Amino acid sequence: MDLPYGRGGSGDEEASDSRKGKKQYHRHSAQQIQHLETFFKECPHPDDNQRRQLSTELGLDPKQIKFWFQNKRTQKKAQNERADNNALRAENERIHCENLAMREALKNIMCPACHGAALGDEESQQSLQMLRMENARLKEEVHERTMGFFSNYVENSNMPPGTENLSNVPGNSFPGKRVETTVPLDHEQIPRHPEMINSPYNPSGIKEMDKSIIVETAIAAMDELVELLRMKEPVWVTSPSDGRYMLHRDSYDKLFPKPNHFKSSSARMESSKDSGEVAAPAINLVEMLLDSNKWKDMFPTIVTKARTIDVLDTGSFGGSLHLMYEKMHILSPLVAPREFFFIRYCRQLSASSWVMVDVSYDFIKQIQDAAPTRSWKLPSGFMIEEISNEKSNITWIEHIQVDDKTLTHRLYRDLVCGCQAYGARRWIATLQRMCERFTYSTGLTARPTHELEGVIDSSEGRRNLMKLSHRMIKNFCEVLGMSDRLDFPYLSELNNSGVRVSLRKSDGQGQPDGLIVSAATSLWLPFSIENLFKFFRDEKKRAQWDILSSGNPVNAIARISTGADPGNCISVIQPFVPKENILILQESIIDSLGATIVYAPIDLPAVSSVVNGEDTMKIPILPSGFIISSDGRFTSNKGSGASAATSSSTPSGSLLTVAFQILVCCSSRSKQLNMESVATVHTLISSTIQKIKVALECPDLE
Repeated sequence: MDLPYGRGGSGDEEASDSRKGKKQYHRHSAQQIQHLETFFKECPHPDDNQRRQLSTELGLDPKQIKFWFQNKRTQKKAQNERADNNALRAENERIHCENLAMREALKNIMCPACHGAALGDEESQQSLQMLRMENARLKEEVHERTMGFFSNYVENSNMPPGTENLSNVPGNSFPGKRVETTVPLDHEQIPRHPEMINSPYNPSGIKEMDKSIIVETAIAAMDELVELLRMKEPVWVTSPSDGRYMLHRDSYDKLFPKPNHFKSSSARMESSKDSGEVAAPAINLVEMLLDSNKWKDMFPTIVTKARTIDVLDTGSFGGSLHLMYEKMHILSPLVAPREFFFIRYCRQLSASSWVMVDVSYDFIKQIQDAAPTRSWKLPSGFMIEEISNEKSNITWIEHIQVDDKTLTHRLYRDLVCGCQAYGARRWIATLQRMCERFTYSTGLTARPTHELEGVIDSSEGRRNLMKLSHRMIKNFCEVLGMSDRLDFPYLSELNNSGVRVSLRKSDGQGQPDGLIVSAATSLWLPFSIENLFKFFRDEKKRAQWDILSSGNPVNAIARISTGADPGNCISVIQPFVPKENILILQESIIDSLGATIVYAPIDLPAVSSVVNGEDTMKIPILPSGFIISSDGRFTSNKGSGASAATSSSTPSGSLLTVAFQILVCCSSRSKQLNMESVATVHTLISSTIQKIKVALECPDLE
């Protein structure tokens, strides 16, 4: 290789001795080239010191050395590329020849069983269709048995971690079955399907899963969520109806392209973002939200079931990685529940901020696809930023694909499809309310002065009563799922929604022993959430609708504040019932999205024992109550001359869900008794609805 001479010289010196220098260059170029070639083999990228040393040894300018190595590297790269191209070309020709040979062989293929000719395209399609039909039938059969098997596992939430040996779980009554047919599950009949053997329902099976794929999915979801938390317009746009932030679908798809999980034409996307201040330290929130039991306790009006299936070793990528199951249900039996099997990954971004992401993952595909509502969680979650030792700011993103439009009753369709039922704003509002409730229970927040606050003067007694009331709320919300609903043909339609009835056996501690009949219905009322909430909390008007008051006025004998709003409180109410020491425990809740009033009869000795610090789980309780929410339909309010930018939207009315439970004598399980009990609770809820309409002066409302 010739050396580029004269690039690095000083000009005058080189000109004065150029002839001499050129002769020396030509006389020693072969020796110099050999020396450089040898050095290149050992070090193709010399640094400045090495180039100066070569310059001294060979009598060349340092820039000449630099340019020679650059040219040599370029030449070497071109040689390697030519060699690689030749090798790939030869491999391509070999594969092409093999492909042609295989095509010729396929034309003359013979069936090894009958030595006949292979099936044609039409016969192959018919055979494939028959196999698909058989596969669908087998999937349905496997699903029926697997679902019962899994339900038993999820219900067994009191077992210590690591002891959930599913093959030893006893039979129980599963959702969807009537109480008359509760029989032990025959585990020998469960098919040993490969997905069952390697599924997360089997604690030993999780070890066989490809954890690298789970980790990769979690990290990709975390990266996407962090980006979405930082982005603004045009990825996030404002909804014209309720002002919530939602994803602009085209902008999102360009940034994060991915196939739709559901191919159905009725499938849709739900997205929302909201933020708010929460009265709790950030690290405490992280710990609570990673615990499935505390997660369920923090969102009792949303999460009815939660389970940590497994906790994976985080390894070198950091953070905490959980495989979880969650069932969500809110508002009404007319709203279908949603079930998710998902990965939860939590990671600390800085000294004062954490991010937690949830993303769906296929554990057992047959169960997820056959659920009443098919739901798939795209990267969703929240960022928690610490403001002070007692306060945090949380930004929440919900993003799912769901296929439930045909299952949602028309009363709740606007609310659900408008992302208000399961949206980020509801999660934030619920978390704020529960954290506020917790600070009031621990005495960290000063309570407002009230003449009834001093009745229960013990802080332990107040906390115990709040614990019992919290269990009452959770039990009431679980009842709304109506998973064991019984459909009776003679039940009338009430306001186009009907009365949903379920019949179940008491399932353990904390509930009265016997057969429990539950009934619920929902209806639309032309009143605001605040007005309906005020009506149901008014002690003077309670006798107009509450059968427990026997038509007489009631009197609150104790009250415990659970929030800054006076409506957020727990009350002990004394109805006028002669010769009976029956009280009513009631909790009322209101936030920016709705209200809940739940109550249950409780005798005086039980209240005394709770206030004195005894275990609240020993107190049987059977709650009833109301849930009030927006109807999801908004009307525009414009003042005179107001522009569209200054106009506001308000709900056109409210949706009211009424749910009652009654206890049936457990000495008989006859069909006649069941029907009589169903008729009783149906009459009770129908008459209560009519009394409410009369009291609200809309008796003819349909």
